[in-house]
Amino acid sequence: MSPPPGGTLVVAGTSARAMAESARQGGWRVVALDVFGDLDTRRASARWWRVGDPSTLAIDPARLREALAAAAAEPNPAGWVAGGGFDGAPDLLTAAPPGLRLLGMAPGPVRALRDPRSFFATLDRHGLRHPEVSFERPADPSGWLAKRAGGSGGWHIAPASSALVHEDTYFQRQRSGRPMSALFLADGEATRLVALNELTVGPLGARPCVYHGAIGPVRDAALEAALTAVLERLVPAFGVRGLASLDFVEDDGTPWLLEVNPRPSASMVLHAQAWPAGLMRAHVAAVGGHLTAARARGGVRGIRTVFAARPCRIDGALLAWIAHRPHTHDLPAAPQAFAAGDPVCSVSAEAADAAAVRRLLDERVAAVTERLLPHFPENPR
Repeated sequence: MSPPPGGTLVVAGTSARAMAESARQGGWRVVALDVFGDLDTRRASARWWRVGDPSTLAIDPARLREALAAAAAEPNPAGWVAGGGFDGAPDLLTAAPPGLRLLGMAPGPVRALRDPRSFFATLDRHGLRHPEVSFERPADPSGWLAKRAGGSGGWHIAPASSALVHEDTYFQRQRSGRPMSALFLADGEATRLVALNELTVGPLGARPCVYHGAIGPVRDAALEAALTAVLERLVPAFGVRGLASLDFVEDDGTPWLLEVNPRPSASMVLHAQAWPAGLMRAHVAAVGGHLTAARARGGVRGIRTVFAARPCRIDGALLAWIAHRPHTHDLPAAPQAFAAGDPVCSVSAEAADAAAVRRLLDERVAAVTERLLPHFPENPR
């Protein structure tokens, strides 16, 4: 069962904002460890430590261990939750000292789930559909993507024809359809679907399939039943525990499975009010073997990342303008410059249907983008 409210929950990841806000909603005192230190992450937390470099989107093992050791000394530690950034480095899940327990999946099951050979072989054994996979570059690479086993957010995906091959690279045939995810809770055996979400995935510079945002819930009874049946096989096969997400492509009602992210994902912010004490408390309860129930809520919600289209900057006045808008998030903590393709912030929207949410997101992205100031970095000699 989940620890009683009042303790300290440590949340760690590349970006910890969604987990920090959810943990505060659940009644915990929050310590956040991430690479950005956004203003709203710090607002939701009693303490924050940087554990990596924003320019590489990578968690630094030494910084992480130091921060977790310090967090273990915080008042009444309930444990720590690992978010995005650990998929490709499951050994870091052992980085905390003995006094701070991991509230999530252990390194072994995570490694098995994120190993494409293990994952897709399991799908095949259970007769679950997925796009064709190869562990060698196809002779004709047209229509194929190269992916890295530990990647997330689409930053690791490249056309198969031009991708550099690493030891964890695999190739997957592109499939047309609607990119989606199933957010779910699991206790190692049973599962409970939280919501289906439609993902916004598209090009960013040379990268063809970067995650830009999500809209949900998608209410489709037949698709929900199909994904529940999938999860009822995958969860016990890998011992999935806690809040997690399954990415897939929906084509004419059929889900074609891509990967499981065995940790809280960014789409949790769309469904914060569906669980009375928030999804972080539901995650911790599920890790402990208890699946909690949702309450019905109408409407549709969406979130979208604002990326810099060209070198730009935010000064103090613009930062104040962004920070005081109720639908902007992941706010820079101080004025700063951005290279083309860098995430600047995110925007959210809520409406009666998905089409209205998309319109609002488009407007709010444009409102931020058109105010970004040009930046002309000096060319090094």
